[in-house]
Amino acid sequence: MEDDAPVIYGLEFQARTLTAQVAESEAIRFLVGTQSLKFDNQVHLLDFDEENNQLNKTVYLHKEGEIWHIASNPANKDILATCYNKTVDNKTERLTSLWRIPSEDDVLDSGAEDHGDSSSSPPTLELLCNLDSANFGNIVCTMWEPQADGSKMLTLSENNILQWDLQASSSQARISNSATLEVRGHPKFTCGSWNPHHNNVQIATANDTTIRGWDLRTMQEVYTIENAHSQLVRDVDFNPNKQYYLASCGDDCKVQFWDTRNTSESVKTLTDHSHWVWSVRYNHFHDQLVLTSSSDSRVTLNNVSSISSEPFGHHEEDDDDSDIEDSNRKPLEPVQDDIISTYEEHEDSVYAAEWSTADPWLFASLSFDGRLVINRVPRAEKYRILL
Repeated sequence: MEDDAPVIYGLEFQARTLTAQVAESEAIRFLVGTQSLKFDNQVHLLDFDEENNQLNKTVYLHKEGEIWHIASNPANKDILATCYNKTVDNKTERLTSLWRIPSEDDVLDSGAEDHGDSSSSPPTLELLCNLDSANFGNIVCTMWEPQADGSKMLTLSENNILQWDLQASSSQARISNSATLEVRGHPKFTCGSWNPHHNNVQIATANDTTIRGWDLRTMQEVYTIENAHSQLVRDVDFNPNKQYYLASCGDDCKVQFWDTRNTSESVKTLTDHSHWVWSVRYNHFHDQLVLTSSSDSRVTLNNVSSISSEPFGHHEEDDDDSDIEDSNRKPLEPVQDDIISTYEEHEDSVYAAEWSTADPWLFASLSFDGRLVINRVPRAEKYRILL
């Protein structure tokens, strides 16, 4: 059973931030932000054509600065947020803004040339508003409220959680709530994830080696995982199907899985990478599939069925044939955890890996040299899950 070859796309500049176009459920689309110190930075909208196994690109200028984080609005596919470095008078500051992807009509009305021509200038993203966090330090990442109307967002600054209300199609933003991380030393948030369960009132954050859960109604900690990793925690992600399960990864080369009801020890540990693990992502539908990427230039796809919502594989519906007795059926046995596949198309640190929101069997990964790779879950694994 031969698998499709990976599709490789090269950006002109270095890049480290990638997201799926979350509100797009029909087409397979990803957004990539570049990091260039000498030229105008760009956001690449990549549309994957499954029938022809190729990527189609649309490039938009992001003139403000190099992009360190990008997030797509869950309700409006044309709105995105970026955290970026802007240099003014030899001073660099970290800013966060909301943008709208211009429509084809907007591009034509502006008098811009056809940006499919390599000699013409790409259209520029439309600035909706800036998130003013001057009193709270630099924002390191943004999180939209999952499966919502795109009117609420969280940002993590160095040691503050800020909750934003967005009005008038995101043209205005105001801080509605906040919390401060108060621990010894100079704590700085590195990453966070919005919990899709519990009516979207919980998030998880990471600072140094610690993971903390927060209740957004009170802005108080509800659980703490001390020394979740022996070195810096780089990413966290919630299981979409099991409400108390959380994955994390870090500079200790490990991926850990946690039950937030009992944080004294992890429920599972993966040690498949040989360098810092930058990204961990649960599949949006089949939570036994977990994707990780690392500075060892590799992406791994793991089966963690033992702690998933389907530990025994697919459950078939009862047959209508009354001649088949339950006693004749073989009892289901647990599916064994293992590495499904290791992907080695990258030659530099792989900073991001993301599942498509339109196709549960397809994902993209991005390395610092600007190489984006589209891969799929192996057909044998796909059919094993489905059948």
